[in-house]
Amino acid sequence: MTRALQPLRSPRQGPLVRRSLALLMALGLALSIGLAVLQPHPTAAATAAAEAPALGGHGPAPADPASAGSFRLGTVRILGVPVITVASSAVGSGSDSGPEAAERARVIEGNLSQLYEPSNPCTPGERLGEALLDHLSVEGTKAACDPNHLGLQGPPEALRVVVLREPGGGQRLAAKVPGRASPFPLLTVTEQDAAFNGLPADALAERWRGLLERRLRSARGVFGEEQLDGRLRTALVSLAALALLMVLAVASWRFSQRSLPRLQRRVAEGSGRFDRLLLQLTHTVSRLLTALVLLLGVAMGAVLLLAWPGQIPAAIDVLLQPVVVLMKALALAAVAVVARGLVGLLLAQWASHLAVNPDHRARRRQRYLSLLRVLGRLVNLVCLLLFAIWTVLGIPVLRDLSSNAVLASGAVLGALALVFQGLLRDFVAGLVLLLDDRYAIGDVVEIGGRSGEVVDVGVLSTELRCADQRVVVVPNSHCEQVVNHTKLRSGAEVTVLLSRSLTDLAGAMALIAEELAAFGADPRWAPKLLEPPRLLGIDAMTEDDLQVKALLITEAGQQGPARRELLGRLVQRLQGWPQQQGKP
Repeated sequence: MTRALQPLRSPRQGPLVRRSLALLMALGLALSIGLAVLQPHPTAAATAAAEAPALGGHGPAPADPASAGSFRLGTVRILGVPVITVASSAVGSGSDSGPEAAERARVIEGNLSQLYEPSNPCTPGERLGEALLDHLSVEGTKAACDPNHLGLQGPPEALRVVVLREPGGGQRLAAKVPGRASPFPLLTVTEQDAAFNGLPADALAERWRGLLERRLRSARGVFGEEQLDGRLRTALVSLAALALLMVLAVASWRFSQRSLPRLQRRVAEGSGRFDRLLLQLTHTVSRLLTALVLLLGVAMGAVLLLAWPGQIPAAIDVLLQPVVVLMKALALAAVAVVARGLVGLLLAQWASHLAVNPDHRARRRQRYLSLLRVLGRLVNLVCLLLFAIWTVLGIPVLRDLSSNAVLASGAVLGALALVFQGLLRDFVAGLVLLLDDRYAIGDVVEIGGRSGEVVDVGVLSTELRCADQRVVVVPNSHCEQVVNHTKLRSGAEVTVLLSRSLTDLAGAMALIAEELAAFGADPRWAPKLLEPPRLLGIDAMTEDDLQVKALLITEAGQQGPARRELLGRLVQRLQGWPQQQGKP
């Protein structure tokens, strides 16, 4: 309790200066990490203009920067790797260009995938039904469930991409394969595509034709049986090697964990010169092995993705996730340090404000510790939630979820809120306790029939240390009725029992009043008393005794020692009473 009532140092003193310097250093670190993470990437327009000379033939004129904002862009991918960028007019451009670029890109990707990725349009049940009907010699069952029902599969060199002129003068790209009598349409080069790329429609169509033909032939080769078998064998060998490394890392980690207690005992006994250094080294190796196990798990996930064609970008994203997550953690850790430093500075200024009544200044210094601890935890909690959301949104699979999935996740969060409504109620009650000065660390309170000193105030619960040293954890939602014995000031009633057969009641009352006055004038106790002790008089009467009460008003937390001291003095004075009738 004395620690809670220590005078707060001035913001101009040394610790606050060091805190300010640490705050500035953390702010600089946060800014540097933020600049590194949020470094601007080339826009789609700049990327398209930069790739234009390398994609074939004559280089186009760069797109007009003034018109870049007039288009919506969509990226078309083959095997997950971007190949071309299509455009559509933005809202308010004054032209109706049909579907948006993102929708066009999805449709074009679906058309392109038919040429290299074999897909079966039927479900497993439908394929079994087809096999059953085929077995029963029912004709006409293979057209629907045949993976090559469109006649688009074949060797890579047999694929050709051609440019077809439409009746209105437009340019259409189509694929010619031996299994089809007519070309398979892929996409139409629009006026927006030509305007964005800075080329005439026929020149852009010819460029895209050569690029798509090369990439589609390469994709067909990737899905060949030999390449699929080789990829699977390589993935299995890599997984086996990574699994072996993980087993060795886990075994080494368990050995280091078993060695730590023994080294800790040796350090405590002081039996070896290098035991402390060996303990630190073993602890560091244990942490490194833990990180290695996590990295090996991530690498195994990336290898599993690489086993299937078209997942190279996703596998690279998975491999980079530890580094990205580490950078996000460092950035938010720096933000947390800066936020906690700002909260500490603001609270210090609030606690040491000179315009506050002197009677309330000590109370503010006491609340400073509670507010600093709780607000620091809130900052950590907010940063942890932001880190979790930021990390989840960075996962490639979850980043591309549809709006229906987002709505479904919102429904799940609502269900979780109903399940954990008790925790939410405690959290809200904890926020109310921050604003409402019901108690602070160091106060002696009664909550729900339990009395003790407040040793910790959290966002969900409050910890009380009882007189028998038990710790009682009270949820914040149960702190509706609080009796605070040490807020701003404290008081105690002193009860003295006098026998009903006492003949000189007035003399006994005068003796008690005299002792109260002497106690109030004692230089050791007078500074701790906010008011002189008051004799309240006879408060109750039993069959044998009269209860005489006195009231003490003391500084916060001084009521207990003052009450015990006054009782001891009254015992000594009443023991000298001639008839010895007083019973304190």
